[in-house]
Amino acid sequence: MGIDKALAERKGREFCGISRETIASSNSRRNRRRQRKKPPVQMLFETCKVVFASAGTGFVPPPQDIDKLRSVLDGIRPEDVGLRPDMPYFRTSATQRVPRIQYLHIYECEKFSVFAHAKPETDFMMGIFCLPPSGVIPLHNHPGMTVFSKLLFGTMHIKSYDWVVDMPPESPNIINPSESQTREMRLAKVKVDADFTAPCNPSILYPEDGGNMHCFTAVTACAVLDVLGPPYSDTEGRHCTYYHNFPFSNFSVDGLSIPEEEKSSYEWLQEREELEDLEVNGKMYNGPKIVES
Repeated sequence: MGIDKALAERKGREFCGISRETIASSNSRRNRRRQRKKPPVQMLFETCKVVFASAGTGFVPPPQDIDKLRSVLDGIRPEDVGLRPDMPYFRTSATQRVPRIQYLHIYECEKFSVFAHAKPETDFMMGIFCLPPSGVIPLHNHPGMTVFSKLLFGTMHIKSYDWVVDMPPESPNIINPSESQTREMRLAKVKVDADFTAPCNPSILYPEDGGNMHCFTAVTACAVLDVLGPPYSDTEGRHCTYYHNFPFSNFSVDGLSIPEEEKSSYEWLQEREELEDLEVNGKMYNGPKIVES
């Protein structure tokens, strides 16, 4: 009888211990599942809040923050933001003069933006451009901004430039021989001129480097997720400017000489006023919602 009682007590203690371990393990698994279920776009938002906490004109995040945001952005897939290549956004119509681009606004706050080439007077946004085949976002700049772009699907041609800063001290008098008129232009160096097909690494441009001015051309239907920190703001001097581009050899400048084999890497950029070749419509973003905390 005593032996039976001792055995029962020992079994009870072992059972209690196993139960506690089982409960603790189960709770741990549930917590991990909760963490895994956090939508990727929510993770992107929370990372941007940290990375762009001190964003202002000319702000460049420290290298460890750039790597962190790039890693989160690289993990986002079309389904994570509610997109499929067969959606109406990515089709063209015979009645359209130029392919219509759709912009899906995700989020906007005071420090960063996940993206719109847009107007809001804020320091923070997040969004997606949906381009049908042959859709073009014309050459434009990102003054004082750090911009992360992630091609979600499709093939896109990207051509980007940075300003040449070591020009001759005198302001160049650039003359177009065919028009015999003076034009205000600036010399830029081509940084990227290539096709990119998803999946590919996110691209990053900086206020003074990395291809701050770029043009997107859809080779196939494609979608690109942009994060800007800070976004455009006319009142803070971050105005979106669009440009025409011209081959270097089209114009002559006194005191400026570039080796013949390098001339194709330089182009003249001229500000443009009208955008007759751009049509962007805002659409409702229907992907996972961002939860602010």
